[in-house]
Amino acid sequence: METRAHFFSDKKVVFFIATLCCLLWGSAYPAIKNGYELFHIADNDIPGKLVFAGYRFAFAGGLLLAIAVLSGRSIGRFQRGQLAQLTLLGVFQTSLQYVFFYIGLAYTTGVKGSIMNATSTFFSVLIAHYLYQNDKLTLNKLAGCLLGFIGVMVVNIDSHAMDFSFTFLGDGFVVIAAFILSASTIYGKRVSQTMDPTVMTGYQLAIGGIILTLSGYITGGSLSMPDWKAMLMLGYLILLSSIAFSLWSQLLKYNRVGMVAPFNFLIPISGTLLSAMFLDESILEWKYFFALVMVCSGIWLVNRVIRK
Repeated sequence: METRAHFFSDKKVVFFIATLCCLLWGSAYPAIKNGYELFHIADNDIPGKLVFAGYRFAFAGGLLLAIAVLSGRSIGRFQRGQLAQLTLLGVFQTSLQYVFFYIGLAYTTGVKGSIMNATSTFFSVLIAHYLYQNDKLTLNKLAGCLLGFIGVMVVNIDSHAMDFSFTFLGDGFVVIAAFILSASTIYGKRVSQTMDPTVMTGYQLAIGGIILTLSGYITGGSLSMPDWKAMLMLGYLILLSSIAFSLWSQLLKYNRVGMVAPFNFLIPISGTLLSAMFLDESILEWKYFFALVMVCSGIWLVNRVIRK
């Protein structure tokens, strides 16, 4: 346990793993978009999207639990109250957050959705400030978050898609989803102190995925496997979810929230870059370089405070 704690709290390891997780989550944007095409899911088919997401997360959770069993860890023994904690985590972090996010995206633009979703990092830092004595908000930490948020805004600059209106069902739901994700992630950090993070992540993904699948089917959604390409795409999404969520839980277990959370600003940056690469769009634009510099500067600024 001490060896694992030392490994996952090493600054270079944190930087590498957090960046890897954000790159994997960023790659989900083009993968999901291609997945919708392969599975013939229409843009306005929210029930179908819920079923698709449900299968993704349920199988990702099952994969993590299988890995835990093969590595000799127990997945059937719970302390008092742990099963309720895992259920609560699955309902909020996977199911409810995803429902709010996708309903919100249906009523706002992708540009505004990306920017609004980036508020999750601010929520994480603020919540940690009130919950943990060793994770207080500082001027440098706030400045680092602001730099990261500016980077997200810059990479999403689009004069045709951006406006200053605010709709509760659209922008509001995306912000609510960001808050739910932040709060449940910090709650998961607490749960992981008494449970193996891989087992915890496996259960929360499986429970949340099952709820999403049932919700999608109940509201009229469906999913069919048209060919092997669709199967491979779903397999990739399952694999990236299991790897990224499991590693992220390990980082949060052994590190301060304020140290790890700012890496989330890399997700929309990497998502935009990878989407441009795999969807045959130009990535040779000044805004990508500028946004990446801003985000990396923000992450450096936050971690500089912690080392000091």
